[in-house]
Amino acid sequence: MSEKAQLATVAAVRAIIGAPHPATPLKVMDALDQMSIDFIRHSPFLMLATAGANGQPEVSPKGDHPGFVTVVDSRNLLIPDRKGNRLLFSLQNILANPRVAIIFVVPGTEETLRVQGTAELTSDPEILRGLSARGQPALLAIRVAVESCFFHCAKAFKRSQLWKTESWPGRQRVSFGEQIAPKLGGDGVLAKEIDDLVDADYKENL
Repeated sequence: MSEKAQLATVAAVRAIIGAPHPATPLKVMDALDQMSIDFIRHSPFLMLATAGANGQPEVSPKGDHPGFVTVVDSRNLLIPDRKGNRLLFSLQNILANPRVAIIFVVPGTEETLRVQGTAELTSDPEILRGLSARGQPALLAIRVAVESCFFHCAKAFKRSQLWKTESWPGRQRVSFGEQIAPKLGGDGVLAKEIDDLVDADYKENL
């Protein structure tokens, strides 16, 4: 990349992007309003951004039935953590650095809700029972203290046509077996065994 093309200051970026409309910053709130709360209660999917003590970022998708995130009040949320890959990237990050950011998504709605704040982990049995799904309590919960939130405009979804099914490409095949088997010295047989285990896990361990 040309050094002349590298942007290193906010002023340089502003010279290209410009300043926001004077009304735009007014949408940023320091707590959830009723529209934000209603959005979260209709959302079956979110993306949780964290960063470790060394600044290494991580974004983790989380989803369940609409309203799986509990709105305690205008400044506090509870996000259930359920069975997954057990790598703990996001959870370890929260223990080292509690700063988090979340994007809530509602299918068919092109606006998204962005929430920032601090997080902590809890294993309180009463909280976990309150976050139950499919007859099982959450394994643990992420409590988020909201510091700011705002609705993001629909332009990214409009450009990508994300909710227009006629624009979708064919389903992309992802084979964990094809990725992992060669690292274990295995072949196509092992790859299929791994993929079969993944499929069984999807059916039995949600």
